Amino acid sequence: MSFRRRRTVTDHVEDVSPGSGVLPPRARYASSDAMSLSLNGSWRFRLSRTADAEDDSFAEPGYDAGDWTEVTVPGHWVLQGHGSPIYTNHLYPFPVDPPRVPTENPTGDHLRVFDLPADWPTDGDAALRFDGVESCARVWLNGTDLGEFKGSRLPHEFAVGHLLRPAGNVLAVRVHQWSAGSYLEDQDQWWLPGIFRDVTLLHRPAACVQDFFVHASYDHATGAGTLRVDSDVAGRVTVPALDIDVATGEPATVPVRPWTAETPVLYDGVLATGGERVPLRIGFRTVELSDGLIKVNGRPVLFKGVNRHEWHPEKGRALDLDTMREDVLLMKRHNINAVRTSHYPPHPAFLDLCDEYGLWVIDECDLETHGFVEQDWRDNPVDDDRWTPALLDRAARMVERDKNHPSVVMWSLGNEAGTGRGLTAMAEWIHGRDPSRPLHYEGDRDCRDTDVYSRMYAFHEEVERIGEGLDGGAHRRRELPFILCEYGHAMGNGPGGLADYQRLFERYDRLQGGFVWEWIDHGIKDDRYGYAYGGDFGEELHDGNFVCDGLLFPDRSPSPGLIEYKKVIEPVRIEGGGEGSDSTVRVTNLQDFADLSALAFEWSYQVEGETVEAGALSVPALAPGESADVKLPGPPEGPGGETHWTVRALLAADTAWAPKGHVVAWGQAVVAPRTPPSVPATERPVRGPAGDLITLGPAVFDARTGALRRVGEVEVTGLRLDVWRAPTDNDDGAEWQTDTRYGLLWRRLGLHRMRHRPDAVEAGEDALTVRTRVAPAARELGLATVYRWTSDGERLRLTVSVSPEGDWTVPLPRLGIRFGLSAADEVRWYGGGPGEAYPDTRSASLVARWDATVDDLQTPYVRPQENGARADVRWARLGGLRIEGDPEFWLTARRWTSEQLDAARHLTDLTPATASDSGSAAGVWVNLDHAQHGIGSQSCGPGPLPQYFLRAEPTEFSFVFSATG
Repeated sequence: MSFRRRRTVTDHVEDVSPGSGVLPPRARYASSDAMSLSLNGSWRFRLSRTADAEDDSFAEPGYDAGDWTEVTVPGHWVLQGHGSPIYTNHLYPFPVDPPRVPTENPTGDHLRVFDLPADWPTDGDAALRFDGVESCARVWLNGTDLGEFKGSRLPHEFAVGHLLRPAGNVLAVRVHQWSAGSYLEDQDQWWLPGIFRDVTLLHRPAACVQDFFVHASYDHATGAGTLRVDSDVAGRVTVPALDIDVATGEPATVPVRPWTAETPVLYDGVLATGGERVPLRIGFRTVELSDGLIKVNGRPVLFKGVNRHEWHPEKGRALDLDTMREDVLLMKRHNINAVRTSHYPPHPAFLDLCDEYGLWVIDECDLETHGFVEQDWRDNPVDDDRWTPALLDRAARMVERDKNHPSVVMWSLGNEAGTGRGLTAMAEWIHGRDPSRPLHYEGDRDCRDTDVYSRMYAFHEEVERIGEGLDGGAHRRRELPFILCEYGHAMGNGPGGLADYQRLFERYDRLQGGFVWEWIDHGIKDDRYGYAYGGDFGEELHDGNFVCDGLLFPDRSPSPGLIEYKKVIEPVRIEGGGEGSDSTVRVTNLQDFADLSALAFEWSYQVEGETVEAGALSVPALAPGESADVKLPGPPEGPGGETHWTVRALLAADTAWAPKGHVVAWGQAVVAPRTPPSVPATERPVRGPAGDLITLGPAVFDARTGALRRVGEVEVTGLRLDVWRAPTDNDDGAEWQTDTRYGLLWRRLGLHRMRHRPDAVEAGEDALTVRTRVAPAARELGLATVYRWTSDGERLRLTVSVSPEGDWTVPLPRLGIRFGLSAADEVRWYGGGPGEAYPDTRSASLVARWDATVDDLQTPYVRPQENGARADVRWARLGGLRIEGDPEFWLTARRWTSEQLDAARHLTDLTPATASDSGSAAGVWVNLDHAQHGIGSQSCGPGPLPQYFLRAEPTEFSFVFSATG
């Protein structure tokens, strides 16, 4: 005799269909006068290792789940102590055998028992809505199997009115981490199963609103808007501010103020049917392709955008409204005007915020099959007719949900899914359903199905050829506008070269901007590491910190990359200026729609980095694209020195997204240049009585090696030439890059382990000269380096001369000196700031006097790497020393060496350095760099442009040291 255990039905998990039992997709609205009940909160939870480990009895009323644990919905169970997250860029973390998935398929059973409110209507119907579940869900209510669905970032509804009870309703949801749908969701992010968006019960009265489509166009020639609301259920549309009161399906044309991302005018209206009143927020605007350009309300637009995955360091993709609002406000405050919802429709409330505050949106479908590139796209679902219904379902659920948002100006089929018949079917359906918006898909290189030529990570040179119309390609493509849907890969230190891209966008009409990759680092808050990334959870396959490539750190604090981007894309350009009373600045309005009436301008005059006078500046309310030369007041009387004009554009009044006085743009111009420091060589080196030390002015040197020991009472450790920096993610580049990855070459050459050989210590009449050779083991390459020390008795001047020896075919990471100080905390400098800058990331560096602590100078990249340099430093004070440069220099100070920084994998690996040299311990290491190599964005894009290379060539630079007492 044998006994057979009841087996759970799991066929739907590997079924390529989108699901069963769900209602047709429809427009989403935030509220109505119909009742609703949120089912968010604490749910009972049980995790199984496989899809069929448990039967379906848990869905029956009366099931005892007392020994289950609890999870919060919305949420991901792997971020609540049940299992572990997995990060891959494009590799599927399971064998590729579509539509089959592994036997090991973590499955979460969720239970929620709820009562209906006492005033819940007894008539009508009800719908149960899930806004997001990853990756496959089967749903029961009071023991009745409602159906199942896939499409993780898309809404799904079930009709449940006939099943509801006044009390004790049992909602059961079984969620599988892997399903056939997983093959369509390979989107360079953490794989995070769970019910991660809202669950809501909606009362549906008789004659309630079903699907509706708000058509609100704008005629820029007449200033009139035309409103027509098509509705499945007849009703009336009212817009009190416009005196509109019409039946559904009937147009009304009236004068309106149009909606744009710069002027997001919304009109409140109501759609009323016999059973429901739905508030409308209507923005009148027309999007069209005209003259080979994307135009809104008759004008071309320039996208200054960002790609945005949804992320929270503790909650994953389960975002609340406050977090979404914070994202939008940060974007607006940093001059970002557009969002690509990579690579799926966002939480619907995010689009409400884009409507309200003003952001252009490319709404992208929940589709990516990137992992099939590993098999040359063989068996790609988008070219397999069996999968086409699922693809069409995803397209429809996106379009129907989001079609009434004025902020959505373009649909996107998805991302990195190759090409195929399924994509064409999606494009045909979307064009038929909504011809009012262009269609985007980067993978359609011939633009057969799409309305815009889109690329990702194209190099500057190619982008310029496209702008010039010299890129070739299909005739249709050559007639279309161009955008970079991804560029400026913001992984670690960087991205570099943003200003160079922006100059191209502004030079060529066809180039309509781009979207930096991406908005936020996907670091997971972790007690071990601060923030964890791929591999930190023991994943079999992972792509490391490639998941941390955002303009925001995981805690949503802006990175230097975001500060740079804000400056590069500022909507007002301020440039020019000069010496004399007739000095002027040229002010250009770079906006597409708004004039400058919302801005106030102010000037300030700096002498040696300190503001000595400031005032208001009268600037006309320039129309978009207009420029004006604005006269500045005469330079104030006073002491001479290096002087600058600084002009700022600020908000003239409070706005919805920033307060009055918020700085929108700024410009700075030199009036009188800096005078380089001069130190007469009046002192001679003197050997001490024991013969082991040499004194020169305020300094003491080791007589044998020529090493500097002290300046005044300040001990100095290990001063020497330095060419190494802890490689950035962009230095090392990505393994698929075809151009040279210099970070790897630097390490291969041994630049991280340079040997320093003193060849001569020469005490002359007015100078101490130390001749050395700096070179890596196993290589004939070297740098002949001469340190020449002179003094006027109080100050000490170091002149460093560097001559390359051998065939240097690679640029240097950095070139300067480094040394250790026993202690330093406060740092004051006159130069660029307040944040870090490198040769191709220095647009936001403002010349002034700045103060910070050594700790404040560090940039907390999730994976430690070179960071924290301040550019154009004239002088700096720290640790009892004043250091002046000739010419200006780059300043870095940190409590660890570059070698320790290089070895660290997480911020928690970094501890203050202790390095002894002749008994002296260094607590802070200082780099004074004559030059740095550029940053670029080679972690997934081009490296630095040639003009930002630090080439090995004969170089001389000087520093002047003095003790501050």
